[in-house]
Amino acid sequence: MVGDPARTANRIALWTVIAVLSALAFVAVFAPELAPHDPASIQLSARLLAPGAGHLFGTDELGRDIFSRVLFGARISLGVATTVVALSLAVGVLVGAIAGFYGGWRDTVLNLYVMNAFLALPGILLAIAFVAFLGPGMRNLVLALALTGWVNYARLVRAQVLAARNREYVEAARSLGASDLRILLRHILPNVAQPIIVQAAIGMAGAVLAEATLSFLGLGVPPPAASWGSMLNDARAHLFDDPYMAAFPAIAVIVAVLAMSFLGDILRDAADPRQL
Repeated sequence: MVGDPARTANRIALWTVIAVLSALAFVAVFAPELAPHDPASIQLSARLLAPGAGHLFGTDELGRDIFSRVLFGARISLGVATTVVALSLAVGVLVGAIAGFYGGWRDTVLNLYVMNAFLALPGILLAIAFVAFLGPGMRNLVLALALTGWVNYARLVRAQVLAARNREYVEAARSLGASDLRILLRHILPNVAQPIIVQAAIGMAGAVLAEATLSFLGLGVPPPAASWGSMLNDARAHLFDDPYMAAFPAIAVIVAVLAMSFLGDILRDAADPRQL
């Protein structure tokens, strides 16, 4: 009974995080219906209005409604983060599974040379260089972040597969004539999925933060599309006179990153056998 309060607290935290993430997903999907104004509509006569009834979060230097832009920014940030994690996970699982399952020269080439080469380069600098070379845009942004994010998944999957490939259930499947592909897909990967899911949840938070960083530097989705990072960049010149311009997109980034990070921590604790 000693552990009951801790489990209750974990349950409450989990449902709170799920509620926040569900709200963000709802906003991202239904942003066109929820936004009271066109996020790209310029009205110079209404520029730099303080938060009020007509504009809940105020307006920016071009008279655009900040509340509407924050809602549409959720669509871009979560869309980019989901796509980046999906691509990174697909490449990372493929490369890590091959390196861990077969070992030998494949493991040497993929782990020692390819993975370490990517890890030697700072991820955000590699993404900046990639986008700067190809130009800003949603596709290039996603490719740049996936290019720098797949290595962490590959290293994790390699370690998990390496530890599982000689287990009894794998040897039993191999003795029954199961192919390598079947052993990987039906026996190994389902049994090592928990840490991969935890890493994916934490990777979502990193992808949101990376997208905001690149957009802040002008290397994200080009205007007039609303992005939390580009909104923060636009607010720099008005940081002291109109701080609400930076406050609301910054709060949106903080809430999204914290919720995804907490989800990863909660899932990691739930998967830890010492917590049982």
